[in-house]
Amino acid sequence: MKLVTWNINGMNARHERVLQWITEHRPDVLCLQELKQEDHKFPTEPYRALGYEVATHGQKAWNGVAILSRAPLEHVVRGFEDGVDDPQSRAIAATTFGVRVHNVYVPNGQALDSPKFVYKLDWLRRLEAHLAARIVREAPAVLCGDFNIVPTDEDVWDPAAWRGQVLCTDDERAALARLHALGLEDVLRRLHPTGAIFTWWDYRMLAFPKGHGLRIDHVLATPALAARVASVEVERGARKGESPSDHAPVVATFSE
Repeated sequence: MKLVTWNINGMNARHERVLQWITEHRPDVLCLQELKQEDHKFPTEPYRALGYEVATHGQKAWNGVAILSRAPLEHVVRGFEDGVDDPQSRAIAATTFGVRVHNVYVPNGQALDSPKFVYKLDWLRRLEAHLAARIVREAPAVLCGDFNIVPTDEDVWDPAAWRGQVLCTDDERAALARLHALGLEDVLRRLHPTGAIFTWWDYRMLAFPKGHGLRIDHVLATPALAARVASVEVERGARKGESPSDHAPVVATFSE
């Protein structure tokens, strides 16, 4: 199973690029974040023509997540089903290829003194509770998406400049560590335990050609599935060219 997670930063702006990319790379499962459109506006038919089933959880102008698969998508769940009235569409899950796939777009948090940072930490606690109630009985399972969290200083181009900043705070890293403690392994680091590997680069100040990036897009897997990982790569080519997303796809391939 070839699984891809990719924050596309707007389906309206990136539809043709996404369509071309999956035509060339043919992933089995594609998890998208930051659709920025309502469900009924998602361009489903071109993807179905390529053999993909589509499940979306979108909203107007902001957020939004989707799972596309070449196999049936079963038991689709949108949000956390925890009774919280949350207007932001940031989580979707489905079972496909025998794997429970959780696709998330974690809030950015904006600034340490912002209500959005409080919301981010609360949202991560809700995610943890949601998974804690399910992850044991859903093996094999994968949690992937744009986490808006840099796991370690090795995952940021300038650790000193980012230390204590949103995306790199101790609170955010602790929240990510609690997800690992549920039994979820960072499969990229399983195969590439050291070295700077980035998935996001600012549009400004030539960040991409200068290599000024962050690793904030992750694929976490339960032990049995993590043991089957054959390769994990960041497809930097998708970050190049005209009007790219500021994120590159993370491609994880699991053996049978």
